[in-house]
Amino acid sequence: MRLKSMMTGLVAALAALPAMAQEGLEIVGKPIDQKMGFQPAATELARDLQWLDGMILYIITAIVIFVCALLAIVIVRYNRRANPNPASFTHNSPVEVAWTIIPILILVFIGAFSLPVLFKQQEIPEGEINIKVTGYQWYWGYEYTDEGFGFDSFMIGDGKVLTPEVEQELVDAGYSKNEFLLATDTAVVVPVNKVVVMQLTGADVIHSWTIPAFGVKQDAVPGRISQLWFKAEREGVYFGQCSELCGKDHAYMPITVKVVSEEAYQEWLAGAKDEYALAPAAYQVASAN
Repeated sequence: MRLKSMMTGLVAALAALPAMAQEGLEIVGKPIDQKMGFQPAATELARDLQWLDGMILYIITAIVIFVCALLAIVIVRYNRRANPNPASFTHNSPVEVAWTIIPILILVFIGAFSLPVLFKQQEIPEGEINIKVTGYQWYWGYEYTDEGFGFDSFMIGDGKVLTPEVEQELVDAGYSKNEFLLATDTAVVVPVNKVVVMQLTGADVIHSWTIPAFGVKQDAVPGRISQLWFKAEREGVYFGQCSELCGKDHAYMPITVKVVSEEAYQEWLAGAKDEYALAPAAYQVASAN
């Protein structure tokens, strides 16, 4: 029993090493109650998507105003009282040509800006950090393939109620009760301004890995390997959720990513290699005694 306690303490001490490298991080990417709009863009991909959304919104707004104005004109000028004898023509060639050509031009204009944004997401660059992501019912598994270690990431709490015990778990992990249903017991840690490439797959059903502040979302499909990439430009804590309906606990499958400095990342990496390499062996030795 004494050896078991010692080994458990060793594992806990090793677990604290990665956390030390993440202290003081600002929580940047999270949903805010009763707020609208996008989360702060932390990558070039997110900035492109948000700009594209704004540009299309202007176009849509102009179309809606134009159509509403036409409807108002028709209602006022061509109602039965103002126009008791309606015209008998069945078509107007110039108008028909206009309402065909103008929408085509609008769509071509939108496509000229949206396709480069899509291609930028799908053209995967050479990764400086490579991580394999596996979706399970209902948690995520991460493997740092260049470094030879991995871990699973579970939501803190069972998702049913915020008990004092769960709140204490959140505090111990560096969060507050405001991050309930968002925070995980282990987080993906990546350095700032580095290209991160993720390979995704599913172990059981289709899941979807997304971080809104990064502008990335990719399905994790069983039997297939898909990819996404991002380059976070701002240190902080970012949250996401599984975005593909994957079963009864789909709502309790959050994602946590911590973007840290290069120095903090190297410190975390050293501790993570020890923690996730030694923890299984430590438990095996403890159990044997």
